[in-house]
Amino acid sequence: MAAMSSETPPTAPPVPPLTVGFDLDMTLIDSRPGIRANYLALSAETGTFIDADEAVTRLGPPLEEEIARWFPEEQIPAMVDRYREIYATHAIHSTPAMPGAREAIKAVQGLGGRAIVVTAKNEPNARMHLEHLGIEPDAVIGWLWAEAKAEALREYGAQVYVGDHVGDVRGARAAGAVSVSVPTGPCPEPELLAAGADVVLTDLTELPEWLEEYVRTREV
Repeated sequence: MAAMSSETPPTAPPVPPLTVGFDLDMTLIDSRPGIRANYLALSAETGTFIDADEAVTRLGPPLEEEIARWFPEEQIPAMVDRYREIYATHAIHSTPAMPGAREAIKAVQGLGGRAIVVTAKNEPNARMHLEHLGIEPDAVIGWLWAEAKAEALREYGAQVYVGDHVGDVRGARAAGAVSVSVPTGPCPEPELLAAGADVVLTDLTELPEWLEEYVRTREV
């Protein structure tokens, strides 16, 4: 009669805690009205023409890239600083939340997870937007664009990153996270998919249902 094995069967590794990252501009907030107002104020103050309507069609990349379209190179640092100095006066109160933004953050937290915001916007202004709108993530990390967002996503162990721009897709992929996109910013669905988005939702109102299915799947 063969002897019974005394070896303990291997156990599956524990599922890491759920962490979902979110972009800010045009993902959680519709920053176009506020940014437009801020560019108009900067234009009036400096006497330099800025096409604010055109500028808000390019939201996502760092501020320096847009400022460089309107000011000579040697003025860019000073104009970036001034833009940020007047930002709270012109941009915060005129910026609404995107549909489903609060619910998306709460959906992550309701599943026992952490919701973090990782954005190219400077961190103090990002926090002011979220506080004004009553959106309460577990952490806010600013100053990161595209692949650089992977630094924060890896640090916090994010499995999912939600954004509206191909730069967000690149950040998610660099971090090894699932890229969930919403075409609510400057990048349409085909462009997001071509960049490597794993999922494209209509907007954030669809995220809670998708997230519940994702959590069920990852726990199997």
